[in-house]
Amino acid sequence: MSDATGDKVLVTGALGQIGTDLIQALRERHGNESVIASDIRESAGHPSVEGGPFMILDVLDTDGISRICQNEGVGTIYHLAALLSAVGERDPDLCRRINVGGTISVLEAAKVCNLKVYSPSSIAVFGPDSPKHATQGAALNPTTVYGETKVMGEALAREYLGRFGVDTRGIRYPGLISYKAPPGGGTTDYAVEIFHAALKEGHYECFVRPETRLPMLYMDDAIDATLTLMDSSDDSLGDSRVGYNIPCLSFSAEELANAISERIEGFTCVFVPDVRQEYADSWPDSIDGSVAESEWIWSPDFDLSSLVDEMLRGISSS
Repeated sequence: MSDATGDKVLVTGALGQIGTDLIQALRERHGNESVIASDIRESAGHPSVEGGPFMILDVLDTDGISRICQNEGVGTIYHLAALLSAVGERDPDLCRRINVGGTISVLEAAKVCNLKVYSPSSIAVFGPDSPKHATQGAALNPTTVYGETKVMGEALAREYLGRFGVDTRGIRYPGLISYKAPPGGGTTDYAVEIFHAALKEGHYECFVRPETRLPMLYMDDAIDATLTLMDSSDDSLGDSRVGYNIPCLSFSAEELANAISERIEGFTCVFVPDVRQEYADSWPDSIDGSVAESEWIWSPDFDLSSLVDEMLRGISSS
């Protein structure tokens, strides 16, 4: 693989939950002017907009992506623009168009401009037939449209790596928990909403059952894992490079609620499952991240207790 064309970084979907944190981390590392945030819309006052270069960009516009990369000297794209699970199930055609079509556009631009690409996957690639502790090589038979688009995203990344030499990498993100940006319409949103509700109303109505257990990760750990993977030498990465399981937490909705109630006197939580319970039921309780741990030496810093403390501190001070 030859070197990328430039040393600047372009981030799609920069106004989303992951983008908000990733842009900050990248700008701290590379400098504000070297990291270009982009999204389909602009949001005045958003840190991704105010902290450095920002461009309106439709990820379905391959020529537009290529033009920005060539004109600005971009060498790496972090492709975060996507519809998440709960939103995607309400509009399957739009979900497929953005999630698959956007990935194709980015990969085509990467092929033309010789770019390195980070394109995240998700635990939604797993389906009901995967083991409850999902291994790296478990079958990928999702029952959600969002999951299907992420399986296709991994396949596309693998194809462009093998056929065209595009340096593609990705992580199968678990549920991500952060206080810096609102949740974006995913099934694991309860794990963020519950903190805001606890501090504001002292009560939360959770949309999954109390015993629902899912892989989760504090956002700081997710960003660190992302940057660690992108920093890793190409020859250290194996066949899983386009969709690594990573070591992460696994706790039930009730365990999370109990941890919050230990810290906020009088907090109550009731469980009223809705359609998102079906999506959660199709996913594993936990995932085996040993391949990533061995190939690029990464493990999370936050456990459930420190995650809860950090979320409550961050929301209270924001």
